[in-house]
Amino acid sequence: MTKENATSQAGSDGEIASEFTLSATSAGREVRPLSHFHEWWADRHRNGNFEVTRVPFEQLDDWHFESGTGNLRHTSGRYFTVAGLRVRDGSAGTPWEQPVLNQPEIGILGILAKYFNGVLHFLMQAKMEPGNVNSLQLSPTVQATRSNYSRVHRGAHTRYLEYFREPRQGRVLVDVLQSEQGAWFLGKRNRNMVVRTDGDVPEHEDFHWLTLRQLRALLGVDHLVSMDARTVLASLPLAPPRASLARTGAAPGTSGTTAHPRPFTDALLRSYEPEHEGGGALHTRYELLSWFTERKTALDWSVDLIPLADVRNWRRDADEIADDERREFRIMAARVLAENREVSKWSQPLLAPRGEAAAVFLTRTIRGVLHVLVQAMPQPGLRDLVELGPTVYVPPGGDPAAAAAGLPFGGAATGTDPERVRFDTTLSEEGGRFFHARTRYRVVEAGPDFPVEVPATHCWMTVRQLNDLVQHGHYLNIEARSLLACVHSLW
Repeated sequence: MTKENATSQAGSDGEIASEFTLSATSAGREVRPLSHFHEWWADRHRNGNFEVTRVPFEQLDDWHFESGTGNLRHTSGRYFTVAGLRVRDGSAGTPWEQPVLNQPEIGILGILAKYFNGVLHFLMQAKMEPGNVNSLQLSPTVQATRSNYSRVHRGAHTRYLEYFREPRQGRVLVDVLQSEQGAWFLGKRNRNMVVRTDGDVPEHEDFHWLTLRQLRALLGVDHLVSMDARTVLASLPLAPPRASLARTGAAPGTSGTTAHPRPFTDALLRSYEPEHEGGGALHTRYELLSWFTERKTALDWSVDLIPLADVRNWRRDADEIADDERREFRIMAARVLAENREVSKWSQPLLAPRGEAAAVFLTRTIRGVLHVLVQAMPQPGLRDLVELGPTVYVPPGGDPAAAAAGLPFGGAATGTDPERVRFDTTLSEEGGRFFHARTRYRVVEAGPDFPVEVPATHCWMTVRQLNDLVQHGHYLNIEARSLLACVHSLW
């Protein structure tokens, strides 16, 4: 597709943030309407040939259990290894052990941006992953591990990779290392990138240009926008949206077709303002950083990688690796057919959770400004062990409401008046390593009687403060970044 480029150019940091915000607020300047996207999306499903078949471990190609350690690894030594993890809590007694995915290499999650009609558009991919609930999900332009884009699989080249590796063909707007699931990965990081190009971009049939406004509307559709896309979208710097909304004439307070109460929307828009311009934050940036450092320092965990064979209370049979009580996740094997991938056939292990997780941001208006309640959330696979997480996170397995009842603010998060729910969508987690991993993401507005004083594990932050922190790695965990992308969709 050939379209005339706009002459506007993003320059300083503030101008780049303003251009992202403009893309989120501009209506009527899209290359194509969302109705065209849905036609394209249905066509990609119709024309895709995807099969995922569960098989015994012995039918995995190029994977084997190591003698001695029992670790499950690829014959190339690349991709990832299923090993064991031992976690000791200095304040408790017996350590716990579990399998873990050890993938030390850094992948690329990159979205290509380009001006059309004076507004930034983003090139998104209809990408099949073996663990996706619905086969295809809307994903970044490039979503590839180092092993994949280095072509260890001896398959085709990764499309558009030249924009994200030196010497790249474009200007970097976002580039930050972010963590992934700290409960299942050990130290896993991906490079979250947005690169803008001014040149012509050949548009492959599996790719589609969308504005940020369109992408935010699609976030409200179950299992459509992938985890990998959400983490990049959450990492975008944003200017306060009020001026942009006024300039474009867009109506604030809508997400897709859902209207939000005006007091909530006004408080949300004020939450993007800098502290020195009336942002009204409850805590200063320095207070937040000190609180977060204190929480990391207070955690007395030690984490060690151990052989998979030494993990206690877990068993391996011909078809899966599972805990004795069958309450946790399990490791399974699958054979995959995907004709539009760099390699059309392969097999691999997958981590399969049991049931659905829940992640909730509770919000409250304080001093006229919407605040988000976050927690300092420890997970053994995180490099610093602690990152900022949702107000309430309930891992998959069992009854989420019952599990949440035993957590701080769990009742407020899961038993809320529907009139106070501002976002509620079930979205999938990373489908390249996890099989049908899904989380119900909710943003809930607490009432005026909800306490401002909270336990030391939690802290109130404005959206601006979260958005500033997410420009740096190892502050917000993957669930919090997904929720931040959902919060951004509410104006």
